[in-house]
Amino acid sequence: MLRSLYAGISGMKVNQQKLDVIANNIANIGTTAFKSSRVRFQDMVSQSISEASSSSTNTGGVNAKQIGLGVQMAGIDTMVGQGMMQPTSRNLDVAVDGEGYLMVAKGAISGTATLDNVAGTTTSQTITANTFNGISYTRDGALTLDDKGNLLNSDGLRVLGYAVSEGGNASLTYSGSVPTSTYVNANGTLTTSETLIPLVIPESVDVAGTADRIKTFSIEKNGTIKAVLNSGKVAVLGQIAMASFKNPAGLKKVGGNLYENTSNSGDAVVRSGVGTDPTTDNSGSYGDMLGSMLEMSNVDLSEQFTDMIVASRAFQAMGKSITTGDEILQDIIGLKR
Repeated sequence: MLRSLYAGISGMKVNQQKLDVIANNIANIGTTAFKSSRVRFQDMVSQSISEASSSSTNTGGVNAKQIGLGVQMAGIDTMVGQGMMQPTSRNLDVAVDGEGYLMVAKGAISGTATLDNVAGTTTSQTITANTFNGISYTRDGALTLDDKGNLLNSDGLRVLGYAVSEGGNASLTYSGSVPTSTYVNANGTLTTSETLIPLVIPESVDVAGTADRIKTFSIEKNGTIKAVLNSGKVAVLGQIAMASFKNPAGLKKVGGNLYENTSNSGDAVVRSGVGTDPTTDNSGSYGDMLGSMLEMSNVDLSEQFTDMIVASRAFQAMGKSITTGDEILQDIIGLKR
């Protein structure tokens, strides 16, 4: 049987897969913070007709004669480049400008995730234990609130962050599943613990035993959530946590604009909270959080359409090689007549 038939089949398969990836990229052109993918090809093993020979006294050297047996997919890469920032004028929207992912989780509202320094370093923190039903990562900052003020993503997963403390008062504490918000002066000396908790934006904050209602709130560049109270005071409600990875392209897409870490992405390295000791603070290596903005998809339509034309023409060419091989076989069979 002609090798060109099987080489043509392999070419049609990989170009069909490339068209599948391109179609998915184009379908997600409007998906918040979507990261496009690309397909890479590599040749299959080649069959040697004759081996190479070295030169001798009477003749020169001869190269090997090899026939390739087709093409195969080398990999599908996630393009983690940042998308365009789109203003939304919504105070619950946030975009990550630079490295970093928001952390969201399922589980009881009183769940926690404990951080620990990476062995041999002083500036990296990873999650060592958590009571949530798994932690996922996302750059989709279209956040929402529920009827109890819990800060959530679009699918109802809890956004994780730090409680901020000042003068012995913590901005957010839990008694079972009941959160308590206490006034923490935004202009004071702020610190955070090494525990991640679900964040809450309450209706009011306890100021010296009196409930002071929140008029408005905003998300700052470092992820702190600041609220203006009825009394005119400015309180800190908490800080949104961020994570980064050695190899963000190795994250696994699980749908819903969510990612999970894999063995090749590495463990999540969590951004230090405000007030962390400068000798162990790693927050300078992370991007800023831009309030009232969303990150758009990084899909380039002109690039996708060009790749689509190339893949479509390659698919047609591979089909033509198969029909040409079929015609040759028909001529060979016709010799018996």
